[in-house]
Amino acid sequence: KRINASGKLGLVANAGIGRPGTFAADSGWYVGGNVGQSKAKIDDERIISGLLGGGFATTSTGNDDRHFGYKVFGGYQFGKYFALESGYFDLGKFGFTANTQPPGTFSGNIKLKGVNLDAVGILPVTNKYFGFARVGVNYAEAKETFAGTGAVHVHDPNRNHRAVNSKSV
Repeated sequence: KRINASGKLGLVANAGIGRPGTFAADSGWYVGGNVGQSKAKIDDERIISGLLGGGFATTSTGNDDRHFGYKVFGGYQFGKYFALESGYFDLGKFGFTANTQPPGTFSGNIKLKGVNLDAVGILPVTNKYFGFARVGVNYAEAKETFAGTGAVHVHDPNRNHRAVNSKSV
């Protein structure tokens, strides 16, 4: 029996990556970084449904849904109220394993990374505190790999997805 791995991973990831206070001066270059735990929501129901459609019953599943994520960024602040910023982010690697009947396993992994470009509006509240809003785009890449053992044979083991996304915070 064959499993078409296309669309079976169904991951949504977000990282606990925040925005540090880098706008101490009124203008100039700045750099920074963020680190934190990334979390993924793995769609087990979709994986089980896909296996069932291929003639497999799922006996158990396991997920690797937490990873270390980071972002490095730099920008230029044009006066008190506006900055342009760019960065690179890596949310880590997430995966799953499903044990099946007839005997076998179906597993998959996804790596998520990308770059961003943002316009940042800044509202100074006091000398030390400020509010900000950002609007921008990111280019993200997701690399998926799938494998099967025993009775499970994966038809499409490697997939890459790339997308440009808009964002605002």
